[in-house]
Amino acid sequence: MIDLKFLRENPEIVKDNIRKKFQDQKLPLVDEVIELDAKARAAQAEADELRASRNKLSKQIGMLMGQGKKDEAEKVKAEVAANAERLAGLEAQEKELSEKVTKIMMTIPNIIDPSVPIGKDDSCNVEIEKFGEPVVPDFEIPYHTDIMERFDGIDLDAAGRVAGNGFYYLMGDIARLHSAVISYARDFMINRGFTYCVPPFMIRSNVVTGVMSFDEMDAMMYKIEGEDLYLIGTSEHSMIGKFIDTINDEEKLPYTLTSYSPCFRKEKGAHGIEERGVYRIHQFEKQEMIVVCKPEESKMWYDKLWQNTVDLFRSMDIPVRTLECCSGDLADLKVKSCDVEAWSPRQKKYFEVGSCSNLGDAQARRLKIRVKGKDGKKYFAHTLNNTVVAPPRMLIAFLENNLNADGSVNIPKVLQPYMGGTEKLIPKHD
Repeated sequence: MIDLKFLRENPEIVKDNIRKKFQDQKLPLVDEVIELDAKARAAQAEADELRASRNKLSKQIGMLMGQGKKDEAEKVKAEVAANAERLAGLEAQEKELSEKVTKIMMTIPNIIDPSVPIGKDDSCNVEIEKFGEPVVPDFEIPYHTDIMERFDGIDLDAAGRVAGNGFYYLMGDIARLHSAVISYARDFMINRGFTYCVPPFMIRSNVVTGVMSFDEMDAMMYKIEGEDLYLIGTSEHSMIGKFIDTINDEEKLPYTLTSYSPCFRKEKGAHGIEERGVYRIHQFEKQEMIVVCKPEESKMWYDKLWQNTVDLFRSMDIPVRTLECCSGDLADLKVKSCDVEAWSPRQKKYFEVGSCSNLGDAQARRLKIRVKGKDGKKYFAHTLNNTVVAPPRMLIAFLENNLNADGSVNIPKVLQPYMGGTEKLIPKHD
């Protein structure tokens, strides 16, 4: 959510930003907010005058009563009563108008960074850099579920009977590999100075609306029936929520946290044949990283965060690239975002395995995450998040890039300690 004062003083900048995000239907909202805000401030100003008058008249009543001027005092009391009725009406009006303003402000997109490429959708995203040489072996690479089945490592049929489409059982070596990757990612981030955390896997609605837009909330979140609780779609939600309504000492920043959690997502809509198996699912596990920092440091942390994911994947012999998200592909709260994509030798293309986002002060403004500077002044923090690793999707890239012609799978040295020293997985059958 952008600063209301900024919108009030720079409506054309806000409108231009909306156009860059190809959300022209939201353009009238800027003028509507300005009009509602003006009415709310006028109501507040009149209410403040009435409160000041009430205090003055109350003193006058006491003075008149002390002088025995009861009739005059009663007249002043009547005036106070009339003012009280008007004040109550103004306070109700001010509250209603302020709530309308806030609701609209929650739908107006954040101001994007000048470096963001302008484009309508993800087809306009721009490749930044490649890391590692993408290789296509001279043998055929099976679909990822077929590779897993050679190790008796997946059971989608049983999962379908138990929970429906979009769920899975991972078994044996594949399940162990899944856990090994998560454990390695945890230690990788700890070694980079991040504090490890296991957060709540459910959050209240005020946290949900603080960390994401209404559209994202509707598309992603599962609600617990009868309770003010939602299952998290990523641990970023509860990790940023950890700082809700706090005032943080500037000298303690930045907070750098890495968290493990399961993630639950509706994943609405059809996604095509390449997204069957464990590519797009309702439940998965993830290692995440978040940063809460001073505004002037957020650009630096943004670059550090995506680099962490690149370095992690390269340490497991997986070629990756970074892709700058264009304006139309940015969620409304984001200032800037890039995807990390892993190479798929089978598809001969890259696919998304992580996303790094700088949200500026949008989440902090919604959640009231403030910083107290050395001069005593308070300001909103900046928040950032990035995927460290999210198996089982990343297992697709891992298995394809480490597969041998005989069906075995190499285990990179960094993962071997988490796999009991195993250097290679041997399939149980063709």
